[in-house]
Amino acid sequence: MHTLSRTDARRLAVRAQLLDAHRPTGMFEVVRQLTLVQNDPTAAVAPSADLVLWGRLGFSYSPAQLRDALDEQTLLELHGFIRPPEDLALYRAEMADWPGRPPLREWQEDLHDWVAANNGCRLDILARLRADGPLTARELPDTCVVPWRSSGWTNNRNVTKLIDLLVQRGEVAAAGRRGADRLWDLAERIYPDEVVPHEAAMRIRNERRLRALGIARERAPVCPGEPNDVGTAGAPAVVEGVKGRWRVDPELLDQTFTGRTALLSPLDRLVFDRTRIAELFEYDYQLEMYKPAAKRRWGYWAMPILYGDRLVGKLDATADRKAGLLHVHAIHQDAPFNRTMTAAVRREIEDLAEWLRLTVAPAGAR
Repeated sequence: MHTLSRTDARRLAVRAQLLDAHRPTGMFEVVRQLTLVQNDPTAAVAPSADLVLWGRLGFSYSPAQLRDALDEQTLLELHGFIRPPEDLALYRAEMADWPGRPPLREWQEDLHDWVAANNGCRLDILARLRADGPLTARELPDTCVVPWRSSGWTNNRNVTKLIDLLVQRGEVAAAGRRGADRLWDLAERIYPDEVVPHEAAMRIRNERRLRALGIARERAPVCPGEPNDVGTAGAPAVVEGVKGRWRVDPELLDQTFTGRTALLSPLDRLVFDRTRIAELFEYDYQLEMYKPAAKRRWGYWAMPILYGDRLVGKLDATADRKAGLLHVHAIHQDAPFNRTMTAAVRREIEDLAEWLRLTVAPAGAR
């Protein structure tokens, strides 16, 4: 059982996420260590995946590198997360078990029944991809006999929903983009042939996740996308002043730490688990893009500010590409910055603007 201070725990998390002073050497190294980068298109400042990679690599990273890697399938996308191709072998057994292992829940039964009812459309989509893929969703036939119904925006979007389920089944895979449209192709053309058995795959995924996080809960509430817990991977630990037990990656313990300043995407893995950052970093944060403007405390796409091993504030900024300006609406300080912190944050903002090929807008500019 390892006993850590909050400072120890924070430094473990920052090092694991490649956000200390020792920068990685390239994009593929970053993606393999992080295991995933969320591919969200929101670009108030820049797309999240680009911000994540910029935050680790700095000026050596160009967004064209990521676009090329996805088009050439040297990196792959699964369920909105960019991953190393070799990791897809860890998901193939789970795909083969879709919609899950018995006993199935009612919603799983409903999904199974909907796909079965539209098996003709499924076969039409697979045949079209086999003949002409990769293709966009709008180029695929909608021959569903039972429309998709929901209480939200997916109502009657038959092809979009069926593609999503065929991805879950391991029959269809993302294959890059054509302009703004995602391309789809047969998974057998994209995924590795290897299939890691289910139990072994879950164990390895937990180990990979812990290596990327540095420190995580053994169990955590279910969340959309990637889990926040790691099962029994690594070694048990307690954090002074924080209730409950944690798991740590022992290989990251007892390493020297030198921090730096970084501006993070709201979807960055360091801050994505809001409970963990509250417990370890004592940092209050929510992504407010879905809130009415009047109810936002920090801004539409407020970027967490990392200074050393602490999250010290939020940057509310917007990129105006037509005007060539990066507008800094506010720098919210969780505690007053000293001169050194202020200068470091300002330098990082200027570097971000330069990387975006923008100029930091003068105060009061619109």
